[in-house]
Amino acid sequence: MALVGAGPGAADLLTLRAVRHLREADVILYDRLVSSEILSLAGVKPDLIDVGKLPGHAEEIQDRIHRLMVSYVRAGASVVRLKGGDPMVFGRVGEELARLSEEGIDATVVPGISSAIGLPALLGLPLTMRDVSSGFAVLTGQRTYGIADLGPYIAVDTLVVLMGVRHRTRLARGLIDAGRQGTQPVAFIEDGSTPVERIVVSHLGEVADDLVTVRSPAVWVIGDVVDIWSQRTNPTRRVPVLDPTQG
Repeated sequence: MALVGAGPGAADLLTLRAVRHLREADVILYDRLVSSEILSLAGVKPDLIDVGKLPGHAEEIQDRIHRLMVSYVRAGASVVRLKGGDPMVFGRVGEELARLSEEGIDATVVPGISSAIGLPALLGLPLTMRDVSSGFAVLTGQRTYGIADLGPYIAVDTLVVLMGVRHRTRLARGLIDAGRQGTQPVAFIEDGSTPVERIVVSHLGEVADDLVTVRSPAVWVIGDVVDIWSQRTNPTRRVPVLDPTQG
């Protein structure tokens, strides 16, 4: 049984170990954002099972994933649980490892390139930079934050938000209310590392005012490193702030 990271999108960003497990698998339980290009790297006719989560059904689907992993392993199959990005970063792999351990099943974890780090890197957008950013933090946009929850992040130079498109306005307002400057630059990387990648550059205050149109999936980088990076990149990569009245 292997829990494998599929990386941020492009198939050639998988590790060699990940590809080996895919080629040896009898069953692959894959997440919603895993591309057909990545699945095509699998061996001869494995069972491919889509276990991607739907809004409002996450717990139900997670329970199904646990049951499928256990049942297939007990049936003697070589099973790969294939997750986008790195399985240890907001991938609920801790819960899956705990369930497998309860059932007496040994599991291997194969790291993947996290979109939180890999996608900015592909663009040449540094998360840390001397005299600009001494550190970064990664947040999930899926949970509800209050000012007290966001307080520790205000002093962090660079923030990276995963799964934050749907609640971007609420989260941006929360960060500003907690003390982060609304003038701070932000960048959204939509469909990173794929042929339809799109970059949106704006400011935190404009996100808070719901003036920035972004589609999921996207990685959201907040901090002064965005300004340093955008000044030296091709201006055509900068997508202007969209008027919400234009759809």
